[in-house]
Amino acid sequence: MDSFDVKLLELIQENSRLTADQLSEFVNLSPSACQRRIKRLRDDGVIEAEVAVLSPAAVGRGLMMVVGVTLEREHPDIINGFKESMRAMPEVMQCLYVTGGVDFILIVTAKTMEQYDAFTQRFFFENPNIRRFETSVVMDRVKMRLSVPLDVADFD
Repeated sequence: MDSFDVKLLELIQENSRLTADQLSEFVNLSPSACQRRIKRLRDDGVIEAEVAVLSPAAVGRGLMMVVGVTLEREHPDIINGFKESMRAMPEVMQCLYVTGGVDFILIVTAKTMEQYDAFTQRFFFENPNIRRFETSVVMDRVKMRLSVPLDVADFD
């Protein structure tokens, strides 16, 4: 990657709807060169996805919880089974396998506390591989970013 790629990535992280013509104005490359570079970045897996970020409250999912989950034991089958079950749960916005005092950190959304309680009953209390879980209810989304900070010096 070079400085042009970094600039293109910074721009599309902020607004993935920019056209090739608009991108070319910002990076001083032709629109076709911008398109080729973005296609290569997609093909190389640098760009994983291009999504719309929704307001949970605007779509009726105003509750957000951060949940630390500790497994009964760290066995590959148990870990992989938990990962698969969390990938399948639409309520789980993010699932991170971490080091430290817990095994996983989840970001979970719900319409109501009753809905979240039902989620915990199904996926935590009824799962013999879960030792414990701890929930923190998000009071305010102070900063919510999906962009990755980039520094051209890291790539030159």
